[in-house]
Amino acid sequence: MRIGTVTEIKNHEYRVGLTPESVGELTAHGHDVWVQSGAGLGIGASDAAYQAAGAVIQPDAATIFAGAEMIVKVKEPLAVERAQLRAGQVLYTYLHLAPDAAQTADLVASGVTAIAYETVTGPGNSLPLLKPMSQVAGRMAIQAGASALEKAHGGRGVLLGGVPGVAPGRVVVIGGGVVGFNAAQMAVGLGADVTILDRDPAVLERLDAHFQGRARTIYAGTAALAELLASADLVIGAVLVPGAAAPKLVSRAMLATMQPGAVLVDVAIDQGGCFETSHATTHADPTYVVDGVVHYCVANMPGGVARTSTYALNTVTLPHALRIANLGWQAALRADPHLAAGLNVHAGHVTYEAVARELGYAYTPVAEVLN
Repeated sequence: MRIGTVTEIKNHEYRVGLTPESVGELTAHGHDVWVQSGAGLGIGASDAAYQAAGAVIQPDAATIFAGAEMIVKVKEPLAVERAQLRAGQVLYTYLHLAPDAAQTADLVASGVTAIAYETVTGPGNSLPLLKPMSQVAGRMAIQAGASALEKAHGGRGVLLGGVPGVAPGRVVVIGGGVVGFNAAQMAVGLGADVTILDRDPAVLERLDAHFQGRARTIYAGTAALAELLASADLVIGAVLVPGAAAPKLVSRAMLATMQPGAVLVDVAIDQGGCFETSHATTHADPTYVVDGVVHYCVANMPGGVARTSTYALNTVTLPHALRIANLGWQAALRADPHLAAGLNVHAGHVTYEAVARELGYAYTPVAEVLN
């Protein structure tokens, strides 16, 4: 199979779909790999490194979109990229379609076969291709939030860890999954006063056992959330409904009760955000203020630590890429129901139920496509 990876063009996105090491694995299996010139510079990977791994360097993205049978990316294709996709081509990347009607419409119209990293499953309903970026985003959320809390950046002027004689900052983490756990770990490590909210008793029990009193766990009822927001310095939105739009857990009315200069970091922004006042921002202009509360809603947070993120991502995406290339996408999906869960769009049909429901498309089950 001819596989292509292009330079990511989303604002301040420095990750790349394939590392030179991943290219080497694919070429060792007899596949042709085309890499856009300069695609790896954001992670310190030169064209020469890709060539040494067996890649063919192409001068532009258009050549790769036109000639590759499978496109491997990191972020969702932007409009100029979507216009170059075609029927029979496989797109393998993060998509986050539920809150993105324009992207979904373009993918449906293109006829492409689109496999989304974020809905590929693993044992126990886990999301293994989402996990490493959730780990990165959760940890970065505390870094970003701590910076935004500085007075010069519009925040309250609070140091999360405090100092002797001064109380630490109060951090509220909404959601105890992978993002929330990693955010809480970082906040606890800094010495902050940390509370984690979740609705799953098993999650609360697991977190309580792990943190052993260094972080509180509370059932995420509306009253509890409202009470905690009123005194929080930093709130991390870490809620995920796989493949669907994030629920709006913090309303504009709740925002009005928060302290001036408090900070919200919405890690769920890829799925539309879990704060009513959230809208996507970029690394170039990451924050804005609503009702005195600083919002950090960067939609590609892990792109800020591109080398770490790319290598972590390739660890989990490469095995599936190899199966798709070795077997063809249909046989690969038939052989692996976890990978089949990643199919979101195929030949003009929406094949992921949550996306179809959210955006009003007829739902075509994956099994129907494969049969």
